[in-house]
Amino acid sequence: QVQLVESGGGLVQAGGSLRLSCATSGSSFVINAMGWYRQAPGKQRDLVATITSGGSTNYADSVKGRFTISRDNAKNTVFLQMSSLQPEDTAVYYCTVVVIMPKVGAMDYWGQGTLVTVSP
Repeated sequence: QVQLVESGGGLVQAGGSLRLSCATSGSSFVINAMGWYRQAPGKQRDLVATITSGGSTNYADSVKGRFTISRDNAKNTVFLQMSSLQPEDTAVYYCTVVVIMPKVGAMDYWGQGTLVTVSP
């Protein structure tokens, strides 16, 4: 069983910064890719950023230059440093991991979501 626990969301003024964390726990798995998605009210869930096991990153155009994804492999944790936040960044942010499990193969898991609210 794999569990993800997110933290770091909250209320911030436009132009401010927040750092999200997502810790993965469980046993008998190897983490492959990790990432963050977000879902604004009334909208679909969209990709924010991903990072591979080798450290290669990918960002949505809307966050390039403002957000940075990173990971601590020793702690099975992924981070999202968000800067120059704007009201349009307001959303529930979800972390996701792709793990490789023995006899099962690749499976993806999601966190419970953390709310980020950016006030004008």
